[in-house]
Amino acid sequence: MKVHLNLAIRPLKRYRSFKVCVGATGAVAVLLCAILSWHVYHMRKSASVLHETTEQSAREISQLEAQRQQLENFFSQPENAKLHERAAYVNTILDARSFNWTRMFMDMEKVLPDGVRVLKIEPKQIGGQAAVKLTIGATNEECKRKFLAALEQSDAFSHLQLSSVHADQQPAAAGELVLELTFIYSRT
Repeated sequence: MKVHLNLAIRPLKRYRSFKVCVGATGAVAVLLCAILSWHVYHMRKSASVLHETTEQSAREISQLEAQRQQLENFFSQPENAKLHERAAYVNTILDARSFNWTRMFMDMEKVLPDGVRVLKIEPKQIGGQAAVKLTIGATNEECKRKFLAALEQSDAFSHLQLSSVHADQQPAAAGELVLELTFIYSRT
């Protein structure tokens, strides 16, 4: 027969549940440390890649700035500046010649109603568009309104500004209304 005899002053305590909790907490801590280490490794790797691309971009920018400076120095030389001015002049001539004035006058004819005639026209080309100063004669108020409405509704004519309206002083066209207006003609 066996007798369990405890000669200790205090009874024996079992710490098994404590050891299990400490072991589980330690395992979770090791797992979290591994995850954080993996995350830090990848963050450092991506930061180094970002740093390399930033340095490469900075090198490219400095090279392009150097090229731009060289080009500015080249074009600022007196003989090249003269060429630039001449090229700008030739380009304005080419732009003026490439504008389709016939098409503008055909579009003007489409919006010109009966009872309205063109007395004076002053077209100027400005940046691919034509600024037109126009003087017309209208036989009556209704013809004048039809013409202005047709210009406003047209897609080719914009920025219509009526400068003046007065009766014609010449005896041949007595009673005729004279309108002076400006508009922008742009056709794509």
